[in-house]
Amino acid sequence: MNEEFIGALEEIEREKGISKEIIFDALESALISSYKKNFGTSQNVTVDIDRETGKIELFAVKEIVADEDVEDDSVQMTITDAKKLDPKFEVGDIYSKEIEPAKFGRIAAQTAKQVVIQRIKDAERDVIYEDFTDRENEIITGQVQRVSYGNVFFDLGRTEAVLPQNEQIKGENYKQGDRFKLLLLEVKKTTKGPQVVLSRSHPNLIKRLFELEVPEISDGIVEIYSIAREAGSRTKIAVFSRDEKVDPLGACVGYKGARVKAIVDELHDEKIDIVIYEKDIEKFIANALSPSKVEKVFANEKEKSALVVVPDYQLSLAIGKEGQNARLAAKLTNWKIDIKSVAQFEEYLETENLTEEDVIKLFSVVEVEENEDLTEEIIEPENNLEDLTEEESIEEIIESDEDSEDIEEELENNEDFEI
Repeated sequence: MNEEFIGALEEIEREKGISKEIIFDALESALISSYKKNFGTSQNVTVDIDRETGKIELFAVKEIVADEDVEDDSVQMTITDAKKLDPKFEVGDIYSKEIEPAKFGRIAAQTAKQVVIQRIKDAERDVIYEDFTDRENEIITGQVQRVSYGNVFFDLGRTEAVLPQNEQIKGENYKQGDRFKLLLLEVKKTTKGPQVVLSRSHPNLIKRLFELEVPEISDGIVEIYSIAREAGSRTKIAVFSRDEKVDPLGACVGYKGARVKAIVDELHDEKIDIVIYEKDIEKFIANALSPSKVEKVFANEKEKSALVVVPDYQLSLAIGKEGQNARLAAKLTNWKIDIKSVAQFEEYLETENLTEEDVIKLFSVVEVEENEDLTEEIIEPENNLEDLTEEESIEEIIESDEDSEDIEEELENNEDFEI
């Protein structure tokens, strides 16, 4: 029996990841609870379970006191009764009596069972929470289990996860049994246990998919600078290489487009534009508006806004359907972008009576050097006293002083005053 018990605990440990020690503690607590249910108190009971053999020993413990000092016979024993059991007992000794758990009543046994089951459930929830918390923001593969009120529930093996409506790709169908790659967005603690929240629309899903498909990104040779995504429709991703010998665009696209195609297939034909990140913001903005060609970019660093000029026939391409291309480029660069065709730009110059050089000046920012001390500005006097005669100099000083009357009196009384 005990061997079977230990074997069952080992099986639970393997399947659920719950330590045997947790189950032993749960069982000890259950036996104490059932003893209390049966005898009305748990103050005088101790439980000992051998971790190797599974042998369970339950003892009722009573303190031996003088006959007249007995207050609670459930936790105390008179010295007279103790002497009947063993003449060696003295006042203050502890008497232990072994109890067979099998003799507990049906209600007590049911209480023990509930305590053990609840403790195992709590332990399993804690294990699942810790396991999935460590995997937040990672790719996870799940199988559609059911769809309820717009939310999709996925079977992750050890637990169930939810894909809320606001994290789904618009227009994507989720049928029972279908498998998807999802981003593990968040793990919440609830009264019903850990709730795992998934996402198919988050930009980080694109990042993780590229890390899976492109070894250069997972190795850190090629890095992703930023991602702008409108899930189910289009995504722009800016990349750069830390190794001059590695082409970041070619690495992401792969041979005959195999790498990017695998990602597009996983996202059910969502369009992906891969652009090169440049430190020069004007070049980066031009790249971000791909596939449109860009003639000129006027950037205002202070306001993070840019005026972009594109060929007349490329204007609609640069803006995109319902402004999508321009909107994604703005998100990718984190800049406000105003797009004009060549004809519109020339009309703008004519209307505002500006030249192209004037536009450059308007968008440029004059920076003050950090070490420049503006408080040391020297103000030249309007009149130079060196160019005045002696009498004119004295009159200039008198006129500039607030106490001019006092100075005049002093000059009249002091014959030795010299300039």
